Amino acid sequence: MLNFLFDMFIKKFWSFTLFLFCTTSFYAQNHTDRFNKIDVQHYVFELKLWDETDQIAGKTTVSIKFLQAIREFHLDLKSLEKGSGKGMFVKNISENTRGILYTQEGNKLNFILDKNTKIGEVKTFTIEYEGIPKDGLIISKNKFDERTFFGDNWPDRAHHWLPTVDHPSDKATVEFIVTAPNHYQVIANGSQIEETNLNNNFKLTHWKENVPLPTKVMVFGAARFAVQHVGFVQQIPVTTWVYAQNRDEGFKDYSLATKILDWFYKKMGTYPYQKLANVQSKTRYGGMENASNIFYFENSVTGNQEHEDLIAHEIAHQWFGNSASELNWHHIWLSEGFATYMTDLYIEETMGEVAFKNRLQEEKQKVIDYSKKNPVPIINTSISNYNQLLNPNSYQKGAWVLHMLRKEIGDEIFWKGIRKYYETYKYSNAVSEDFQKIMEQVSGKKLDDFFNQWLYKPGQPTLAFEWKQTKKRKISLTIKQTQSGQAFVFPLELELITEDGRKHFKNIKIQTKDQSFTLKVKSKIKSINLDPNCWLLFEKDS
Repeated sequence: MLNFLFDMFIKKFWSFTLFLFCTTSFYAQNHTDRFNKIDVQHYVFELKLWDETDQIAGKTTVSIKFLQAIREFHLDLKSLEKGSGKGMFVKNISENTRGILYTQEGNKLNFILDKNTKIGEVKTFTIEYEGIPKDGLIISKNKFDERTFFGDNWPDRAHHWLPTVDHPSDKATVEFIVTAPNHYQVIANGSQIEETNLNNNFKLTHWKENVPLPTKVMVFGAARFAVQHVGFVQQIPVTTWVYAQNRDEGFKDYSLATKILDWFYKKMGTYPYQKLANVQSKTRYGGMENASNIFYFENSVTGNQEHEDLIAHEIAHQWFGNSASELNWHHIWLSEGFATYMTDLYIEETMGEVAFKNRLQEEKQKVIDYSKKNPVPIINTSISNYNQLLNPNSYQKGAWVLHMLRKEIGDEIFWKGIRKYYETYKYSNAVSEDFQKIMEQVSGKKLDDFFNQWLYKPGQPTLAFEWKQTKKRKISLTIKQTQSGQAFVFPLELELITEDGRKHFKNIKIQTKDQSFTLKVKSKIKSINLDPNCWLLFEKDS
């Protein structure tokens, strides 16, 4: 979602410049030990904002279930930096008004209890803190020179302003209670519980999400918004939140969300959240799929409805990435590859086969170009910085894996498997093996070879072929895989074009790096094309 990014203005697409913004995330990738000890159940984030300063005051109430008997544990929270003066300073931690010993160091807030917890016990702690966020909560001015506040947590930047387990494997329900000057409107996850004008020209706004979320999509936004209630999709309210100065253009652009949401709802099953808000924002990404309130880059508003694919991509994430989330960041293709391909399928049905195939060809070329410089598999466990996972392997190649799987098992079974995968892992987490098992169950096929070669093996086949018509009714054809390493195994469709322009199609199975075939034909063949209907990820040998 970060490094190779702004191709087509989606957070998902590619710009190395964002590496400059991002700190190494190795500590959070090694989360397994903590995952086995604690499980956060619920967060209440009470935050106060001011116009005169970028400092925020926070009070977080966190309910934690203990999976082991322990005395010490930690949450993620950025400590106050001496040089920049940014970071969070914890003033107090308590449990039922009783003080708790704690220390702060680096990105850790360490809790020291007076006795061991009991296995299965749930304890609730209150953390009071203040500081200027170094990252995560973006406090700046929008393009109309007005002050705004936008949470921007992906991938693990929540800990710059919120004490959390900042990892997608630990989901929790969440509330935001934001007190801000009363000229701000506040949008956040879930349903609005309260909005109250206070006596001191401040306003309190309370949002509550009742289903568990990963911290990467727990956010609020505060700005001077124009808000439109666009309508309902399957009883889900859809709203638009845009800067007041481009109200008309924003209302027009984001109105596309209703038909997109309806399409995904019918294809993938019940929408996982209580609302869908589409928000013009200061996110650093083209779009950020925050759960139930998507943040789009501020120049996505043009009045010309130019970013339908961006809106579709982020809405698809509400199912895949937000609700059914990757357990481990190395399996991020379950989020990004899915959102990319679901957008492709939306384009196929709403804009036609030509537009769909054009997208697939563009995505194929991005995969090929990337693999030449980075010959690594989709599941690349050598990476310890999340931002390096945001590359064409996770997005476009992940989409192509789904596309080829659809061909392998057929449309009906493919959609059955997609829906079953979502229903099985909604509000939870999965890895690639879990998705494979679902697809094997619905198809009745063993898919080890398919997933092994496309997820765990670098690159894609590079094909050279020769043919000649030895006799009037026979073609001698040789297909060679010229890429380094082992052979890929795949079905290949051939288009045979006769001298009078007629087209015939044949299917063959490629299993080795050098394979010959004899094809029976009925007339003189002028040319042969590989994969005419765009079902195989491959490169032509030049």
